[in-house]
Amino acid sequence: MKRRDLLATVPAGMAAVAAPALLSTAAHAQAGPIKIGVLHSLSGTMAISETVLKDTVLMAVDELNAKGGLLGRKIEAVVVDPASNWPLFAEKARQLISQDKVAAVFGCWTSVSRKSVLPVFEQLNSLLFYPVQYEGEELSKNVFYTGAAPNQQAIPAVEYLMSKDGGEAKRWVLLGTDYVYPRTTNKILRAFLKSKGVAEADIMEEYTPFGHADYQTIIAKIKKFAGEGKRTAVVSTINGDSNVPFYKELGNQGLKATDVPVVAFSVGEEELRGVDTKPLVGHLAAWNYFMSLKNPSNDEFVKKWTAYAKAKGLPGHKDKPITNDPMEATYIGFNMWAQAVAKAKSVETDKVIAAMAGQTFKAPSGITSKMDEKNHHLHKSVFIGEVQADGQFKVVWKTPGPVKANPWSPFIPENKGKKDEPVKA
Repeated sequence: MKRRDLLATVPAGMAAVAAPALLSTAAHAQAGPIKIGVLHSLSGTMAISETVLKDTVLMAVDELNAKGGLLGRKIEAVVVDPASNWPLFAEKARQLISQDKVAAVFGCWTSVSRKSVLPVFEQLNSLLFYPVQYEGEELSKNVFYTGAAPNQQAIPAVEYLMSKDGGEAKRWVLLGTDYVYPRTTNKILRAFLKSKGVAEADIMEEYTPFGHADYQTIIAKIKKFAGEGKRTAVVSTINGDSNVPFYKELGNQGLKATDVPVVAFSVGEEELRGVDTKPLVGHLAAWNYFMSLKNPSNDEFVKKWTAYAKAKGLPGHKDKPITNDPMEATYIGFNMWAQAVAKAKSVETDKVIAAMAGQTFKAPSGITSKMDEKNHHLHKSVFIGEVQADGQFKVVWKTPGPVKANPWSPFIPENKGKKDEPVKA
């Protein structure tokens, strides 16, 4: 259709307004789809946790495209597999930005993968939406952190275990995978515990490599440590497929939650899928979302995921669809990005960054989640859940409302005065 014929269909007096809009739509259509990158491990030790996040992004893309896409253009997801290989994350990120020309990337789980890609995003001035809880101690204008900072997960979990309701733990086992997230989180927790009067002798710290499978010796050590007279709790920052043998060994050695409760920061519904959870009833996880939450937003989210998983025949999920915290964080991040693009009327990085400030989204957790105007982190509610026999979680504690993230922990001395430090352009 020629421009004059197109305008002839517009009512008189509207042509001057309609012409730029119609031409703009046509220009967008000619520009082709808006590409986004999906950077999650689909193989290797982290595939157990990350594969479902890839599918969450693809569901959100389909949902948005069904509504007409963005700026008159469809969204196209470019999926790559960095295969739990941390240097490969950086290589794949560069490929997505420089070759595939994506407008934003949704991905990473481990902090070592995020730190691997961070220089790439800053150098090429692109956007990463990072959907998993982490150790804090970082701010970048090129990253939006939609998972929890330590004050939105780790600190509240330990405070709960110290409380009367949580069993008044006096001794602590800090058990993690050997990389930056567990070590930094445990540095923060060790300082926090000491500020509460916990003695050095009452803190045990252990690390295992990625993919570690034999937890017999470590759990025997935990039982011995816990048998020395004081109520003991385990804080687990084990990541990836090592969680399966860890929890199996807990059950094998009969270490029940009533004896030594374990609170996990990287174990949710998905990681418990391959475990007999009956011996684990009462052990804990701290997150900002659980599938078991009862509210209209979560009912809708679970319904959408169930329909998508069955329609796509997703392994495991087509028969037993499961949602979890990083899926929710991924979904929030994608939708906020789409809202920011619509507000900015552009996919240009700096314009989208500006439009992201203060974005809100009705989250499946039941709260209206907000992107902080200064620090690129979400305001999030905190929930502590007990493992149930069916692999779901029963919420036993929650914050009254959303908690503002503090990426700079006050329990690290060099952070003094950094509490409200904004992202630097």
